[in-house]
Amino acid sequence: MVPRYARPQMTALWEPEARFKIWFEIEAHATEKLGELGVVPESAAKALWDWWATNPAIDVPAIDAIEAVTKHDVIAFLTWVAEQVGDEARFMHQGMTSSDVLDTCLAVQLSRAADILIEDLDKLLEVIKRRAYEHKLTPTIGRSHGIHAEPVTFGLKMAEAYAEFSRCRARLVAAREEVATCAISGAVGTFANIDPRVEEHVAEKLGLAIEPVSTQVIPRDRHAMFFATLGVIASSIERLAVEVRHLQRTEVLEAEEYFSPGQKGSSAMPHKRNPVLTENLTGLARMVRSYALPAMENVALWHERDISHSSVERYIGPDATITLDFALGRLTGVIDKLLVYPERMMKNLDKMGGLVHSQRVLLALTQAGVSREDSYRYVQRNAMKVWESDGRLSLMELLKADPDVAAALTADQIEEKFNLDYHFRQVDTIFARVFGE
Repeated sequence: MVPRYARPQMTALWEPEARFKIWFEIEAHATEKLGELGVVPESAAKALWDWWATNPAIDVPAIDAIEAVTKHDVIAFLTWVAEQVGDEARFMHQGMTSSDVLDTCLAVQLSRAADILIEDLDKLLEVIKRRAYEHKLTPTIGRSHGIHAEPVTFGLKMAEAYAEFSRCRARLVAAREEVATCAISGAVGTFANIDPRVEEHVAEKLGLAIEPVSTQVIPRDRHAMFFATLGVIASSIERLAVEVRHLQRTEVLEAEEYFSPGQKGSSAMPHKRNPVLTENLTGLARMVRSYALPAMENVALWHERDISHSSVERYIGPDATITLDFALGRLTGVIDKLLVYPERMMKNLDKMGGLVHSQRVLLALTQAGVSREDSYRYVQRNAMKVWESDGRLSLMELLKADPDVAAALTADQIEEKFNLDYHFRQVDTIFARVFGE
């Protein structure tokens, strides 16, 4: 985790003290149920909860010091708790294995991280929707292969992003549900030394589902799907960031990141206003995606368990969620303050002498009885003249002067095919599909 790209709420979830608190809750809830079942004295759980109520602080350095000797983090934690609670603590961890604690804790952390990310997505969606309606009918050029294609609106660009991040949200909700499972099933997952009702009790208390069948660990296909989903969300962040970066190029300059008073763009060139935030988002997206692959490689553990996944998850759990949380917050800020230039959009749209209306003329010629092959040839030969003139010539005027075109279409009919508003007739339909209004 790099502090530069981290926000406090998500970072706090992965701090050692937060992890140890979850471990304690798992152990205390399990001991509580074991007491109800008569496996251990009910006083054991009471002693744990009484101590917790008066001494909520976790002494992380003390636990680390014990681990330096035991070389085992869960044993170090249990030893430290026993030192605080006293004799009743010996009933903790009855019939459990370390993975019961570690995996259930990770499920809690990932589900809570997902809740933060879902909230991030909701904020982003709200901002995108506002900008979409603000520019619902702001004309701009659509591009394919980076080349002028046909007119769109900037609002449609935002509506497309809204639909994409809505899908991201739905995927994350599903991934959260899949990863939020509890396993308190003992060594190799057979419940030989612990009653399945303990698992049910802990799961209920922590807001998790029970794992239908575990080995000594929760199956890692669940985690692979979770981190893959984070990677897809990161890719969507990058797609929108790249769009902003392209629109901010000097030759385009249809939109740009907000440039605050006192901000500097270059140490050498005082005139520079660079898309540094969206470039940063592209880099962060690469990092989040990179965590998906090791999560997939974690699926193939040996037999009932090994710990090859453990070191991986100590990295990717915090880093992927913290980085994505930061990236979503940054993207929300970029779109919220994005500077949009409708006049420049119109200037660019008109730059190539009306070439963006070529398809309408092509279709009109075919409807007038000209073969598609001839229609394409008539329009293209005039369009290429405009292209080679860098837009100084007018496609409309060239078409009017072309005898083959004039034989099929009147001047008024040709002019009508250059009506910009025609391209926006279905914007309301698209918005209704996206926003449900």
